[in-house]
Amino acid sequence: MASQDWVEKDFYAILGIAKDASDADIKKAYRKLAREHHPDTNSGDAAAEKKFKDISEAYSVLSSPEDRQQYDAIRAMGGARFAPGAGAGRGGAGANGGFEDLFGGLFGGGPGARQPAGGGIPPEFADLFGGGFGGAGQTGFQRAPQKGSDRTATTSISFAGSIKGTTVSLRESNGNVIDVKIPAGIKDGQKVRQRGKGNVGPAGNGDLIITVSVKPHDFFQRDGDNIRIHVPVTFAEAALGATIEVPTLDGDTVKVRVPAGTPSGRTLRVKGRGVKTSKATGDLLVTIDVAVPQNLNKEAEEAVKAFAAATTDANPRQDLAAKARL
Repeated sequence: MASQDWVEKDFYAILGIAKDASDADIKKAYRKLAREHHPDTNSGDAAAEKKFKDISEAYSVLSSPEDRQQYDAIRAMGGARFAPGAGAGRGGAGANGGFEDLFGGLFGGGPGARQPAGGGIPPEFADLFGGGFGGAGQTGFQRAPQKGSDRTATTSISFAGSIKGTTVSLRESNGNVIDVKIPAGIKDGQKVRQRGKGNVGPAGNGDLIITVSVKPHDFFQRDGDNIRIHVPVTFAEAALGATIEVPTLDGDTVKVRVPAGTPSGRTLRVKGRGVKTSKATGDLLVTIDVAVPQNLNKEAEEAVKAFAAATTDANPRQDLAAKARL
């Protein structure tokens, strides 16, 4: 492409991106526009064909760090226009020289220098269109070598293994064993990727993707990164208040204050004693279950009767009829 073309064409505008766009942004914009304007999907549409060539030309330059740097420099200098022939008497490009002559020497080029490819498709995008369309100077696409496909597997681990992390060994049909590290804090149904352990391909192996199933625990129940437990308390502890000790995931206990008058089913929160992951730490959620004694001795029975006599004015079902009214 002639240097003057680089001055006159705004490749950033053609791709609809900012001048400080990253390589990923450039590639993403090109993919989107190439799909939209590709001649295979716009047969006979001359405008679409021209647009396709323009965006391919823009991508060819901006995707190359060297070409992009030269393009940005040329565009920056292109604002100072030279009148035809002005350079002849002032050491410029010469009477018949243009932008190509002016900038050709700057970057080691000239009329015969290498020109960035325009109008064609970069080979890494050939798979977007299935190949077969020849751009300017092309006879067809060449599909880039592909990686091998991924493989899948499933494994089951204990609740403790999901909390602390573990390693499982998977045996392949040929007898080979693959050791897979399961990270601490993994949830039931999450996947672990073992890179390079998939099927073989010309551009490298695919990956092995393992779906992890976590066995439930009899006491601890996971809720996101929080852990829920149910803890029984006596009627006296719930009515008068108490400090109780409850087990945690770490194997130790933590003290929890039960306020006086705590009803059965109320949940108390202990900060930072839930599941620990690389991103966050959950809480321990303690649900209180008021335990009703099954067998009372004579003394306890008399005490309960005395309590009932002392609280005859308390009726927990007082508003029940109003709530049940249709």
